[in-house]
Amino acid sequence: MSEHQALLFLMQLAALLCVGSSMGQLARRLGLPGVVGELLSGVVLGPTVLGHVSPAAFAWMWPADTSQTQLLDAVSTFGVLLFIGVSSAHLDLRMLRRRPRTVLSVSTAALVLPLGLGVATGLLLPGRLLGPHADRSSFALLIGVVMGVSAIPVIAKTLTDLGMLHRDIGQLTLAAAAGEDVVAWILLSLVTAMTAGALKVGHIVSSVGHLLLFLAVVIAARPLLRGALGRAEKAEGSGPVIAITVVAILAASAGSQSLGLESALGAFAVGCLLSSPSRETTVRLASLRTVTLSVFAPIFLAGAGLKVDLSVLGDPGTLAAAAVVLLLAVGGKFAGAYLGARLGRLTHWEGLALGAGLNARGAVEVVVATIGLRLGVLSPAMYSIVVMVALLTSVMAAPTLRWTMAKVEHRSEEHLRAVELAAWSDRASVPTDPAQN
Repeated sequence: MSEHQALLFLMQLAALLCVGSSMGQLARRLGLPGVVGELLSGVVLGPTVLGHVSPAAFAWMWPADTSQTQLLDAVSTFGVLLFIGVSSAHLDLRMLRRRPRTVLSVSTAALVLPLGLGVATGLLLPGRLLGPHADRSSFALLIGVVMGVSAIPVIAKTLTDLGMLHRDIGQLTLAAAAGEDVVAWILLSLVTAMTAGALKVGHIVSSVGHLLLFLAVVIAARPLLRGALGRAEKAEGSGPVIAITVVAILAASAGSQSLGLESALGAFAVGCLLSSPSRETTVRLASLRTVTLSVFAPIFLAGAGLKVDLSVLGDPGTLAAAAVVLLLAVGGKFAGAYLGARLGRLTHWEGLALGAGLNARGAVEVVVATIGLRLGVLSPAMYSIVVMVALLTSVMAAPTLRWTMAKVEHRSEEHLRAVELAAWSDRASVPTDPAQN
């Protein structure tokens, strides 16, 4: 790496963090989750705004240099893995074990219905939206994944911003999103195989086998991780606990990646292992959570928005296709989540609240779209449509969650969970007024 590359890399990080944090704060003041402003900050710094206002400045700040881009991607990847790890650590597995039927019914219906609508949409969209290496089946399956996926990082951050992460519906939303995304990443690997012409029954069986192997290793590793954290708690300071946690997240991410699964799955698994830890561990990990949410989260969200060029939506045909995709994506997710909730014996408003939370696609959908663009399955225009859906569904999450959750009754165990969450958040008080949530 040359001196100029190092200098530019530091300037890029500073720009993403500065603009991302500032726009995140602005979004919160406007009553939106900070994730919306952080995603839009990348759009402002990218080709849509900066590239249009000052092409020379954009070309200098974000050169088409693979080695330069890889540096930024590496930091973003590290950040998103930490973010997923600390966010999923708030899953209350005790509550989930008490309601397995509800989690299964919600995650299944909230995935299958939008997935089916997405496949049907992909079969009917104009051929000009297909990428150069796509056939109709691989394109349709990828659109199904796009519509079926939910963004665990975005959902977790939105729930955190709104003070709803401790609510039962917040926990169910994260659990259902996790189930959806496990299936979605497997389907995405099938799209990759279809593009390479290597899709066989053996490939499908291998993917499922790797997933089962990974889950078995994770379950076996739980007492080892808890034991290591217990010994680290006896040391002075938070350093050993934080180091063990970060190493576990990276090791699990590398393990899932080596098995042909998505690295985010490994980070999520470690977060689940860390759920409901001792109070000493939660207090010592508070600083890691603060740095992750205030530094790494804005960088990776702004970096995701940086790859977006919304100017292609100026074409009327593309805009019409975008409207159809958005309508079906939102309607399918709400309908699926509501159906699953009712089958799981939840109330009308709880079903709508689950739909509001799971509707947020955010950066995960952008990641799927980026992979589709790289594989040549999506055209640049279709990529922009998918990103537009990710942004708008993230914007919708906060107001729809506020509206629906205001109708959902509070439970005593939610306050106890909020006390535990306060240790993670390093707060001095816990909200008890339902209006604050």
